[in-house]
Amino acid sequence: MTQVSGDHRATVRIKNLLLRAYIGIKDEEINNQQDVVINACLAYDAGDAIRQNDIAAALNYRTITKQILRHVDGNRFALLERLTHEVLAIVMEHQAVTWASVEIDKPHALRYAESVSVTLEAHRSEPVAMQSH
Repeated sequence: MTQVSGDHRATVRIKNLLLRAYIGIKDEEINNQQDVVINACLAYDAGDAIRQNDIAAALNYRTITKQILRHVDGNRFALLERLTHEVLAIVMEHQAVTWASVEIDKPHALRYAESVSVTLEAHRSEPVAMQSH
């Protein structure tokens, strides 16, 4: 196999995670769950995972997804901005993550639009070595 050298920065995308939550400030929004669509993109140094070919050396995106699900599904949020911030904080709790972007869509939030979304990003100033799960 050909050796590839260079940056081992991996990008992981969690696409179209469809959950339901109480999101909004109007009575109808407070009393009825609505769909939210979560997309997260994150980066980490996958060098150890590539070299070892072992799940223990990789970022566990299943764990991150389950944490997001537990935090969002069925819970209450007044603002889409706050919900997006909280999901981004969950992703960034994982020390191996060096950069992340989270976009959350609220379908049918406006009469003539398919959805409204908010996107937030965060990054660490220095890459952090992968910690054991």
